[in-house]
Formats: sequence, C-alpha cells, structure tokens
Amino acid sequence: MCKFQNKALFTMKILATTFFALFLGALTYAQTGQLTGVVLDSESNLALPGATVQVEGTTFGTSANQFGEFRLAGLPAGEHVLVVSYIGYQTAEIDFAIEAFQTTAIEVVLESGILTGEEVVVLGVGLRGQAAALNQQRANANITNVVASDQVGRFPDANVGDALKRIPGITTQVDQGEARFGLIRGTAPRLNSVTINGERIPSAEAEDRTVQLDLVPADMIQSIEVNKAVTPDMDADAIGASVNLITRAAPNGLRVSGTLGSGYNFLRDEPIYLGSVVVGNRFADGKLGVIVSGSIHDHKLGSHNYEGEWDGGELDEFQIRLYELQRIRRSVSTTIDYNFNENNSITFKALYNHRDDWENRFRVDFDRFDDQGNGTALARIQRETKGGVGNDRVDYRRLEDQRA
Repeated sequence: MCKFQNKALFTMKILATTFFALFLGALTYAQTGQLTGVVLDSESNLALPGATVQVEGTTFGTSANQFGEFRLAGLPAGEHVLVVSYIGYQTAEIDFAIEAFQTTAIEVVLESGILTGEEVVVLGVGLRGQAAALNQQRANANITNVVASDQVGRFPDANVGDALKRIPGITTQVDQGEARFGLIRGTAPRLNSVTINGERIPSAEAEDRTVQLDLVPADMIQSIEVNKAVTPDMDADAIGASVNLITRAAPNGLRVSGTLGSGYNFLRDEPIYLGSVVVGNRFADGKLGVIVSGSIHDHKLGSHNYEGEWDGGELDEFQIRLYELQRIRRSVSTTIDYNFNENNSITFKALYNHRDDWENRFRVDFDRFDDQGNGTALARIQRETKGGVGNDRVDYRRLEDQRA
C-alpha cells in the first residue's frame, strides 16, 4: 500500500512539473512579438539583398531577401538593438522596442563604407547593384552566380544569352552572332531549366524544352541567378542548372532612366538602333508601387557560308551562301505591388517579348566537278531565296515570329 502511494505521489509530481513548465513556456511565448523591415542604400534608395541582420545579445538573426526585406519572429518583449551589416557599407545599430502580440516595422538605411588610413584610393561606386549581387551570392546556401543589371550594362549585350555567357562555367550556342542557347557545366541546353521570377517558362522549340535566351532583352532584367546546385524548393529537372531571370521591382521612390544607342554592321552596311526606358514610383503613402519598362532593338545582320560535299575524297558539290537578316526585338514589362500592412502584400508582374526575324538566303550551287575540283561543262549555278525560289527574285522571305 505504501509503495502504491509513493508511486502515485511521484506521478503527481511529474505531472505538476510538466504542467508548470508548459505553462511557463506558454506564458513566456505569449510575451513575444515580431520585427519586420527593409534594408536600403542611402543614396540610390535601392534594396540591399543578403544584408546580415542580428539582434544584439541574442541568437536571433537572419538575412534580407532579394527585395531587402527581413522578418524576425518570437522576439521577447522589451528594448533591443538591431545590428545590420553589408559588404561595402558601414554597420548600423538601431534601437527598437518589441510589444507582446505586436509587429514592429523599421527601415534600415546603410551608408557607404569609409576607409581610414594614410592613403585612400577612390575606385568609384558605379556598380552597387553588382556589389549587392555578390553579397547575395555569398549569402546563398547553394552554388549560385548572380549578375546585376548594372554589370550587364557595362557590355554591349543585346539579350540575356549574351549576358549569361560572361558567367563562369557557361558557354553558348550562337545564331547569326547572338547567343541563343546556354550550355551550363557541359550539359545540353535541354537539361537546364529557365524561369522568370521563379516561374517556369515554356519553350518555343518544337523538338524539346530548350528555351531561346535571345528572346529576352538584357536591359529588361534586374538580375540573373544561375543556381548550379538546385535546392528542395526548385524543380528537380534541372540537371545542369536553373537560370532565374528576375524582373525589376517597384522602386522606393521616383525613378526615371533611359538609354539610346546605335551601331553599324559592316557586313550589311546597315546601322543598328536600340533604346530602352524605365519609369517607376510609389504612391498612396508608399503602399502602391509601380514600374514600367520598355525596350526595342533593330539589327540588320548577315553572314557568309561555304559548304561542300565529298564523294570518296572527290568534291561532288559546293555551295556559296549569303544570309541577310533583320532582327527586331521588342519587350515590355511591368510590376505593381500593394502593401496592405507589414504582414500582407500583393504583387503583379508581367513580361512580354516579341521578336521578328526576316531572313533572305542566297545560294550558288556548283555541281559536276572533275577529279581536279574544277567545274565541268555540266556545272549548274543556282540562286535562290530561303523560300526556295529558283530565280533572281528576292520577293520571298522567311519570317520567324516568336513571342513569350
């Protein structure tokens, strides 16, 4: 009887201790709140993705996402100090207060770093977007290459494919001098996936799922992410890599920019025209953000080609080809977002690309060669267009119309 009473008393003590611990934990959790915020550059007012955010004296910390936003939940109620750091910027310490069951929102503005010493060499700050991309690349858990729009703007890259080939480990297949398909780490283009803002885009090819990268102009993209090691939240069919094209997000203030350019194709003796414009701003006390981008590229290009066929070491047929091509690429994109409060927002993004290829092919055929490779009396010379017209007319042309 005594043993039974002792056992029952021990069980009651265990239950009481467990209940007290659970009650204390629930009471402690009930006295917590959360912190949300965004990290911005002081001069450009652009977001700083990958910024390190840490609550001083605690284990609470995180990194800002691609929009510079962060969230810390379960913070104890009371006064705290937030420490925010970023490569190339001065570390900021901000005092904030957490109230139970409440969300505290703050905006962190970082100043450019200052180097003190006997000698200071100023190299310029024109590539802040690429600096942010490198910081995001460093903060990612997987193998990632990130290229920002200001880095792309340093080179005369007409499309995303041309910009992509400057990333290590990537080669491209070209069409009329422009990069069309990407080969990543030696894998075929059909073994890579291409997304826009994380959403898979279909292929314009009839044979496989290869995506033509020259459909998207380079000046319509905010950044390019190449994930060479996919994570569980990505599609598993990217054997080579996953290429994510990120369009522009609505700015934190008024932004108006434009570009005009021209060139000359000496093979065709024709000029090249290109231009783009970006307009964005925030309205309704910063809750509504809108940005619109447009781009056009008109290029007349061409190429010479020589093809031959041999039969047992003897030249059987020889072709001289001339390609004349006009490629017009047009693109429009927009992003609209609305922030209801610190925890809820809605975003609409759209991107439209339209490319026309008008192509003429002129071909001269030499048939019936003798043993020395000279044309015989039965030689046939034919000029034709891409449409197959066997005369001197050039009224028939091939139009390739692709839209995405």
